[in-house]
Amino acid sequence: MSPSSLLLAPPGAIRRAQASIEEAPAPSQATASGRIGILGGTFDPPHVGHLWLATLAADALNLHRILFMPAAQPPNKRQQHLTRATDRLLMTRLAIEGEARFGLTATEMERHGPSYTIDSVEQLHDTYPDARLFLVMAADSLRQIDTWREPDRLLSMVEWAVGPRPGTEMPGADGLAERFGAAAGRIHLLDGPALDISSSLIRERVATGHAIRYLVPRAVEELIASRRLYRPRGR
Repeated sequence: MSPSSLLLAPPGAIRRAQASIEEAPAPSQATASGRIGILGGTFDPPHVGHLWLATLAADALNLHRILFMPAAQPPNKRQQHLTRATDRLLMTRLAIEGEARFGLTATEMERHGPSYTIDSVEQLHDTYPDARLFLVMAADSLRQIDTWREPDRLLSMVEWAVGPRPGTEMPGADGLAERFGAAAGRIHLLDGPALDISSSLIRERVATGHAIRYLVPRAVEELIASRRLYRPRGR
């Protein structure tokens, strides 16, 4: 990301976020051999629902780290116009700033072609060979899991942590066992309140001039405003 692209952004938070993206530290010994969650998505934009799902998983499964993994080109959203990758990466960094357990991985941003989760998990296994990995998702993602690439192999490689999602019924143990067999024991269902917030709702509110305060972290709200993201042209 070039320095000129940051001129309109809130200077203090952006500088800190940009530095942490470009100079990410090597995995610590504790993290490398610990329990790591992976939360993927377009994060267009990231919102408090994402942060809450990550927190719910971290608390329930005693995770040492949650890696937020923005997708460059989600296979199921090829027809959807996405905000440029650098803005989504930076918004994600701003969203997690100040939370010690949260981290950012640009694994999918750095790889060409569609962002298949199975490829990302393989890469993260190489980065954290001694860690126990958990893929964090909401219940609506689990309902679509058979549209993902190699879901059964994915489950063999990484445990799943599934959180509640308004409008989507949480799966039952019998249904999971019928679909995944013995591997269903690697799927952890998270119990907690669900926040009815979506990135599409936030984009719509910005486009129509409505407030998004408290739906996204303040630094993300400021970046959206300063770069005029999600606003119709001419507005």
